[in-house]
Amino acid sequence: QVQVVESGGGLVQPGGSLRLSCAASGTIFSIYGMDWYRQAPGKQRELVAVITSGGSTNYADSVKGRFAISRDNAKNTMYLQMNSLQPEDTAVYYCHAEVVVAGTYNYLEVWGQGTLVTVSA
Repeated sequence: QVQVVESGGGLVQPGGSLRLSCAASGTIFSIYGMDWYRQAPGKQRELVAVITSGGSTNYADSVKGRFAISRDNAKNTMYLQMNSLQPEDTAVYYCHAEVVVAGTYNYLEVWGQGTLVTVSA
């Protein structure tokens, strides 16, 4: 059993910052790519940022220069530092991880339940 749990969402004023965390737990052998997605009200889920096991990153154009993704492989945890937040960043943010299960070496794609980020004055 493998799960990922997001935390760190909340209400922030425009121009403010938040740091999201995603912690993976369970029978994990290794984790490949980890990603953050978001889904705003009435919109489709979109990819925000990606980080490989080696630390390479990629970002959606809408967040480049404002968001920073990172991970701590020893803790099976990923982070998203969000700066200069704007109302259009309001969404539920989801963690996604590509996990190899210990023992069976099965490959799983695991999603979290999401954490709500609201940017409003």
